[in-house]
Amino acid sequence: MTTTRFAPSPTGYLHVGNLRTALFNYMIARKAGGTFILRLDDTDQERSKPEYADGIKEDLEWLGLTWDRVETQSTRLDQYAAAADQLRAAKRFYECFETPVELDLKRKKQLNMHKPPVYDRSALALSEADKDRLRNERSGHWRFLLNQTRINWTDGILGDLSIDAASLSDPVLIRGDGQVLYTLASVVDDVEMGVTHVVRGSDHVTNTATQIQIIEALGGALPSFAHHSLLTGPQGEALSKRLGTLALRDLRAAGIEPMALLSLLARLGSSDPVDLRSSLSELIEGFDLAHFGATPTKFDVEDLKPLTAKYVSGLSAEDMAGAMAQAGVPNEVAPAFWAAVHENVAIRSDVAVWWVLCRDGAEPLIAAEDAGFIAEAMALLPTGALGETAWADWTSAVKAATGRKGKTLFMPLRKALTGMEHGPDMGRLLPLLRAIRARQ
Repeated sequence: MTTTRFAPSPTGYLHVGNLRTALFNYMIARKAGGTFILRLDDTDQERSKPEYADGIKEDLEWLGLTWDRVETQSTRLDQYAAAADQLRAAKRFYECFETPVELDLKRKKQLNMHKPPVYDRSALALSEADKDRLRNERSGHWRFLLNQTRINWTDGILGDLSIDAASLSDPVLIRGDGQVLYTLASVVDDVEMGVTHVVRGSDHVTNTATQIQIIEALGGALPSFAHHSLLTGPQGEALSKRLGTLALRDLRAAGIEPMALLSLLARLGSSDPVDLRSSLSELIEGFDLAHFGATPTKFDVEDLKPLTAKYVSGLSAEDMAGAMAQAGVPNEVAPAFWAAVHENVAIRSDVAVWWVLCRDGAEPLIAAEDAGFIAEAMALLPTGALGETAWADWTSAVKAATGRKGKTLFMPLRKALTGMEHGPDMGRLLPLLRAIRARQ
């Protein structure tokens, strides 16, 4: 069975870069009828917060990305300890004692000698007496001993990849304070949870190379790996997850619709066009990792606005009932009101702006040369209830009385009634203008 996972750290809120990874893994699992796991990488107890874990779940639920089960790495420390013991027994795990300052000096020396800054494995030469002495001074950290061969795999997006393990430092898997790091925890979880597909950003390619050797050392089955391109800003600048405007909760607060966001991210960076879809099932049906490329992908939050407007304008009055009720639109006029304004809303909350216009009116916008015309036109406005033909009947009467036609007829009337040059169809809007009827 196909099993994928999304493994965010609850050390902050989700942003668009996180979402792209979550969405790809979700769609792969759902398309295959498999399992999608939400796995919280919370081994960093100092930075991981319950409110961030709750926020991650809230954001995914808002988008409709439901998971089959939740796993938390902080409850699996015994499994990581057992895996570490297995690696020690296999002579693939060794204790090191260099401080960050000492390691930095080593790297600088290597760079000055025009050598790659790869860990020199000096800890392997320590005697047991040396280790005992150093343990009295500081805590040791543990590195995985790489086999210095080429690591090869076929990536689902990047194609055939090959990395020389000799060019890599033996990765630290357990810190001096005992914290299990991502590389070990992720591998153990993927093996034990039966993860079959790992899809993540291209910044993890080197991690994948080392993880392949760790998986093999633990006797696990290798999943299929795929590394999608990283998102950049519209000018190609790097994105930061600390940019509030790209946090999912901020996009939600700004009125961005889930399907607008999902429609964009599900196709961005692929050979397929970005088209607004009405459901996740439509997105899943046409999703194919093979259509994506390795080139960094530009993301512009402005692209979400027209997609959101298109989605909202296509909603029914029933879909918008909550937003209209919140704006104060009476139930009896809600269908007619939505029919009038639906093409002129960018986000759901815009209905409040149009209802204020209908309820309270607007400051008339009347050019000096149109003052007499507007006064004559208003005198011709039908009294009583204004029906569906009120605008056509009124403008016909005004045209006959004043001789005006076309833009010189319609635009001054729109500006006088709404205070705007553009807006909803006046034939639908006029019967809803309560302030006009109140003045009759």
